[in-house]
Amino acid sequence: MAITDWPEHERPRERLLKLGPEALSDAELLAIFLRVGVRGKSAVDLARELLGCFDNNLPRLGAATLKEIAAIPGMGPAKAVQLKAALELARRALSSEMQERDLMSSPAAVREWLTLKLGGLGYEVFGALWLDAKNRLIAWEELFKGTLSQTSVYPREVVKRALAHNAAAVLLCHNHPSGVAEPSQADELLTQNLKQALALVDVRVLDHFIVAGSARPLSFAERGLL
Repeated sequence: MAITDWPEHERPRERLLKLGPEALSDAELLAIFLRVGVRGKSAVDLARELLGCFDNNLPRLGAATLKEIAAIPGMGPAKAVQLKAALELARRALSSEMQERDLMSSPAAVREWLTLKLGGLGYEVFGALWLDAKNRLIAWEELFKGTLSQTSVYPREVVKRALAHNAAAVLLCHNHPSGVAEPSQADELLTQNLKQALALVDVRVLDHFIVAGSARPLSFAERGLL
């Protein structure tokens, strides 16, 4: 059944107009973006299948390549390009927000950006959000890339990058492709080693986030691990 044949109160577009985007599911929001489905499938059906191909994980969808998205029946190159463009705009909007304010007063924006950036990756990445003296974003930098289970992080190289950016503070982050955000003993030890190394050049470690899929990133500061 086409969406136009649904009761008006069930149609995604009408629900958004009445209730706002927060009231819609991921599939409904994607359906509004897709606009139309394919023969035998509504836009909502297609959106559900699209999400299902990526384990119903929006960050994983965001990390997919154009080729992977285009290969899904009903998508194709044109829709894949449009979707990647929309996701990139979302990332840039969050980046702009972070550059204009004290990031420690905008933890939700930081978490959302990190989830979009790292949540869908199938390999481990360790990165840094370098900040100025007012905690405004100077730059994001991917420092090390690893396998599914391990990333080698060298404090000396992190210190070099801090000096190169003339940073006053940093938010460290890495992802757990396993989907489990709990810190390991190695994560805790690494954080303390980096904190001590960066303190020697007057760079404050404000937090260390672990990103795991679409779940809320774990904060070392909130856990009392800094």
